[in-house]
Amino acid sequence: MVGSSNTDMIIKLEHIPQAGETILGGEFATAAGGKGANQAVAAARAGGEVTFVARVGRDVFGEKAVGGFVEDGINVRHVTRDPSAPSGVALIFVAKDGENSIAVASGANSRLLPGDVRKANAAIAGARVVMMQLEIPVATVVAAAELAARANVPVILNPAPAQVLPNKLLKLVSILTPNESEAKLLTGITVTDEATAARAAGRLRERGVKTVILTLGARGAFVATNAEQWLVPGFRMKAVDTTAAGDVFNGALAVALGEGRALFDAVGFANAAAAISVTRVGAQPSAPKREEIELLLARVRRTPDAGALRSGSSEGRLVKPPSGKPR
Repeated sequence: MVGSSNTDMIIKLEHIPQAGETILGGEFATAAGGKGANQAVAAARAGGEVTFVARVGRDVFGEKAVGGFVEDGINVRHVTRDPSAPSGVALIFVAKDGENSIAVASGANSRLLPGDVRKANAAIAGARVVMMQLEIPVATVVAAAELAARANVPVILNPAPAQVLPNKLLKLVSILTPNESEAKLLTGITVTDEATAARAAGRLRERGVKTVILTLGARGAFVATNAEQWLVPGFRMKAVDTTAAGDVFNGALAVALGEGRALFDAVGFANAAAAISVTRVGAQPSAPKREEIELLLARVRRTPDAGALRSGSSEGRLVKPPSGKPR
């Protein structure tokens, strides 16, 4: 995992404030966050052996973050303590319906440079999967992707936060995992259904991406390869906080693919992990453990004819893609 680490400062409110609006009575909490760190923790809890390449400040936030990584069993050899920049911080508003609004002060994350990933070359070359996001400089993402490509290691890029990306990078990406808004920025196509998802995925593949997994929230994930495309249905859950659902999806996806699971099964595993995460508050605290993910999937598989799962507040289903499980 190559990416960012932040400390999240969270306020739960009735609704997200509009410009110029002040809302009293919110509940405050702090939690470990940052898209790279969230995905690293999600992957570790999902059963992965994770090495994290990141940069934090020499401050209380950085020390606490690294302590949390160690507690989750993450290899922190390549987490650098920056001598001058502070650790990253995110300010998060969470509305009653679970939607959120986030502002980030990148701090040390913006100083994670290509030289840092080159120092981790042995770890990258020895990985089964390299995963990245966009809360670090794009030049650093490109450098890590180039190192992975030289070693024939698959690269998963979660293009978040959304920004324009060069074709040079996209051609190095094995799997791109945008959500609807990120897909729109990258393609100009508004994703509203499977047809528009297919168009957006096709345009991204034309730019060099080998496989696109377009995440659609509770609807699931739309997968497009060079041979096929299909929807892997998601799970409807009673959402408490959707802050890190995408990060949990990506971390779990990396683990499942690293274990050699077929793409369809790997996406189903990731959907289940993300579904569990939205029922909990916070970024890293919401990431489920392996046994929780497997339990949810097992309950779905026991449902006759892969029909709807109804257990408490959730329901979901698993189906096979039209021509079986692609490689």
